[in-house]
Amino acid sequence: MRRRSVLLAAGATAAGTSVSATTSVSATPAHAAAVAPGPVVIGHRGAAGWRPEHTAASYTFAVETGADWIEPDLVPTRDHHLVVRHENEISGTTDVARHPEFAGRRATKIVDGRTVTGWFTEDFTLAELKTLRAVERLPLVRNRNTVFDGRQPVLTFQEVVDLARLLSRRHGRTVAVFPETKHPSYFRSLGLPLEPVLAALVRRNRLGPRECVIQSFEPSSLLRLAEERLRVPLWQALGTSGGPYGHPLTYRDMMTPAGLRAIAGYAQWIGPDKSSLVPPPGLLADAHAAGLKVGAYTFRAENQYLPAELRRGTDPNAFGDAFAEYARHFTLGVDAVVTDFPDLAVIARDSRPRTKG
Repeated sequence: MRRRSVLLAAGATAAGTSVSATTSVSATPAHAAAVAPGPVVIGHRGAAGWRPEHTAASYTFAVETGADWIEPDLVPTRDHHLVVRHENEISGTTDVARHPEFAGRRATKIVDGRTVTGWFTEDFTLAELKTLRAVERLPLVRNRNTVFDGRQPVLTFQEVVDLARLLSRRHGRTVAVFPETKHPSYFRSLGLPLEPVLAALVRRNRLGPRECVIQSFEPSSLLRLAEERLRVPLWQALGTSGGPYGHPLTYRDMMTPAGLRAIAGYAQWIGPDKSSLVPPPGLLADAHAAGLKVGAYTFRAENQYLPAELRRGTDPNAFGDAFAEYARHFTLGVDAVVTDFPDLAVIARDSRPRTKG
């Protein structure tokens, strides 16, 4: 099955970014999720294991190999457009350092209490960002992906919505978008709030609960979006240490039964790190008891990202037994998996033993 995935990756074609939107109003009740045959498979930044992340090629390959949802991280431009990048600092995901005309934009900033040096989306207009091209973020881990460096532009969130609808029509099923608001408190402090622009885009595109689920690590962002009454599900992402920026509770506090009940007051999903669900912790059962669905992140195939017992050989970048890790979490009862390799997740999901009805 590993060979099948490699062949699929080698044969996939990059999609263009000029796509037309269609209007689609769902009659599904608010907060219902996009339907999948079993746990939802979410393409993390597309199919980041096979293509540079957040590109049309990455999203297209994710859907071609079975992803139900595709995830764009959202950051703003200077002229307040939402673009999709892992971080607002873009030296590792674009070729900006090769553009001498932007050399003077290099800066050092404090983002959520952390000092960061590089080039930042909020210092560029959308037109300027469109002159850049995406590159592989982890070239030492995924050298195979560097063959695609310089071939794909930076996308807006609107372009991802358009692409998701194009792929939905092409494949005869609804592909949902799963945007994440990145550093929302930081951007509010700059006068570039993410939530009103995102809410306007959701309304303009008439995105319903089967087409969009919004996530954030910061409860303040989700609470603002809840006030917008968008009729799309919200997803509270949870880290493994510390707490959300500017929030009085730690992630550990938020994962207690009381914390989960509080989350259920504004969100329909939680998204913990996959390690938080490994027994004996009872997070999954507690979340379900609170009426929350659970989507675990981030599944990757390389040894360095797998539990020690599932690694194969000593090369940290070689593939280990990723299928066993998916099987473990599917057996636990997760409602979704966020993965850099949606093709592998779909194979694992489709290989589950079927219960007789």
